[in-house]
Amino acid sequence: MMNDRNALFSQPTLARAVEFIWREAELLDGRDYTAWLNLWDSSGYYVVPIDPHTTDYAASLNYAYDDHEMREKRVQRMTSGFSASAADAARTVRTVSRFTVSSDAADVAQVKSAQVIVAYKRGVATLFAADLTHKLSFASGEPKIVQKVIRLLDSTEALSAIGFLL
Repeated sequence: MMNDRNALFSQPTLARAVEFIWREAELLDGRDYTAWLNLWDSSGYYVVPIDPHTTDYAASLNYAYDDHEMREKRVQRMTSGFSASAADAARTVRTVSRFTVSSDAADVAQVKSAQVIVAYKRGVATLFAADLTHKLSFASGEPKIVQKVIRLLDSTEALSAIGFLL
């Protein structure tokens, strides 16, 4: 098993993708949302579906289904200081692991992983767990997010204060 894992991590695409996803988590934990926006392909979608099995995000109810314009508006709300979620935002620590990669095009990689977020706010730590799927384009030489899907473990339950998930 260890040899297979070493072989997997020696693949240049996976190594670049993992580094990119870890960098994204670092930017989000540091609340550097402007830099986070720069990680995206302008045609990309950020999705947090409610239905844990849906693949038709446009026809499903989602916590988030953001195109370029909606991502910018979300970041503006989070950084403006005028919304309650921005003024009293949780501090977060993300851990991303269990990476697998596949490809459906020469310059696009689909990377699946697991994410755990600890959010700390008003003396309370809250845990969020999710399966992530990133579609990354390498067409321009640097990875860009074409799609990010966050499948929360408890997505069908009543959730609050998840605006920071990104």
